[in-house]
Amino acid sequence: MNTIGQWIVSALAIAITSYLLPGAQVTMIGALVVTVVLALLNTFIKPIIFVLTLPITILTIGLFTLVINALLVMLAASIVPGFAIDGFWTALFFAIILSLINMFFGVSSSQKSKHV
Repeated sequence: MNTIGQWIVSALAIAITSYLLPGAQVTMIGALVVTVVLALLNTFIKPIIFVLTLPITILTIGLFTLVINALLVMLAASIVPGFAIDGFWTALFFAIILSLINMFFGVSSSQKSKHV
């Protein structure tokens, strides 16, 4: 699946997640923008935060990564005007549900091309 197709599926996943979670609101255009913003945050900011918090991530057996994802969702909510999250717990559940929906649809940020 190409990048545009992955972004469209991710935008639908964000719209579905905001529909399922009462504390999250997003417009359809906002879902597209949130997809791009989360992709950029996951590409540039998340690796830096992950390296800085590696000791606590190791101590919590990787569960602190969920906190990092929730904080990135909250950061995206503060950047994108058509996207609102009520609080940390809503952002945490939003990140978990979004990951599950993306996993179900087969969207991965590290997905390699299967063409040889």
